[in-house]
Amino acid sequence: MKTLLLTVWMLALVLLNSAAAVEFSTVEVAGKRITVCRVNVRKEQLQLFSRDENGQPFKRFDRLTAWLQPQGKKLVFAMNAGMYHSDFSPVGLFVSDRRQFSPLNLTNGTGNFFLKPNGVFLVSNDGALIVESSKYPALGERAIIATQSGPLLVEAGKIHPAFRPDSTSRLIRNGVGVPSREVVVFAISEAPVNFYEFATMFRDTLHCSDALFLDGAISGLHSTALKRTDARVDLGPIIAIAE
Repeated sequence: MKTLLLTVWMLALVLLNSAAAVEFSTVEVAGKRITVCRVNVRKEQLQLFSRDENGQPFKRFDRLTAWLQPQGKKLVFAMNAGMYHSDFSPVGLFVSDRRQFSPLNLTNGTGNFFLKPNGVFLVSNDGALIVESSKYPALGERAIIATQSGPLLVEAGKIHPAFRPDSTSRLIRNGVGVPSREVVVFAISEAPVNFYEFATMFRDTLHCSDALFLDGAISGLHSTALKRTDARVDLGPIIAIAE
């Protein structure tokens, strides 16, 4: 009887884990804890949100949650998804539900977004991908969702050349990596880290040959599984899973 109960309990755990939209774990970099969110894009639908049907920016996870409720949907996972202007519009490319709302931005400027090379994170029918921004137009696949940000943390296994191990610029940071076309890994630091530490974590610990910085200081995570909804500041683009 004990063996039967144990088997049933283990089966229930397996079913519970297989039903989870996001697999959560923690890793450490330079003694700082990082929350890792792993999504299988073959099983889950990642969506990008910016504004409602009236053109009003969502800004906060709780506002997106409230907007989804009348549609019978629940926000189970969300994270800020790229840099934005003062009106909360994306600085670069923004594609949602196969529609382009903001064009690719290949101009030069100041700030992290323009620390070249920067990149585009996208999901298409072929899976997830991160590409250097200037290579995006030549892709032979149509994006279902896409967001442009910068800098690229890791490109083809190489850490961004501007990053330094001894940098004193440390912030709460979040980013996205792609270890395979089927899997996307989001990460957010729970304490300030520098770019080199964050990029090294994506490459060496999470085994992502390509990873993209999403933002710093404003970084936030929403997760029903973790019972967590960050609300540091108002946000621009938001990437999410709604069920």
